[in-house]
Amino acid sequence: MIRKLYSSDFDSLLKVINNAARIYKGIIPNDKWKEPYMPAEELRGEIKSGVSFYGWFKDDSLVGVMGIQSVKDATLIRHSYVLTKYQGIGIGSKLLKYLINLAETSEILVGTWEDAFWAIRFYENHGFKLVPFKEKDRLLQEYWDIPEKQIETSIVLRFISKHLIH
Repeated sequence: MIRKLYSSDFDSLLKVINNAARIYKGIIPNDKWKEPYMPAEELRGEIKSGVSFYGWFKDDSLVGVMGIQSVKDATLIRHSYVLTKYQGIGIGSKLLKYLINLAETSEILVGTWEDAFWAIRFYENHGFKLVPFKEKDRLLQEYWDIPEKQIETSIVLRFISKHLIH
């Protein structure tokens, strides 16, 4: 079951993010890795900036999360994580399809680490296309609030939603 997450889900949301983010250790630049990967205050800041989170529940437990955020003329998919023991069974795909249908713009963007080949492949398998290198820097600066070092080591993928094209 997918539903919007509320403040009462905060601790479970944080647990899923930090459990699933362990896959990035040793993959992303060492100066970007921290324990926990996303501290509670950082997550509160993401929510305050407009990221709405949705979750997949199994037996009343939150096992997968994904955020969506409208920024200017685009919709961003943010913070996609599934508990490690539930990865690879379609939860991320179901969450992504659900959020694509919620998008208020035809252009949907997602940013991820350039070395996270599994994440890039996941989005490409769902119709997202890598944007050209020169354009990705502009998009990351325009739509995300991330440090320059993260821009250097990230990529952007784009999806054009057909249900919003007239």
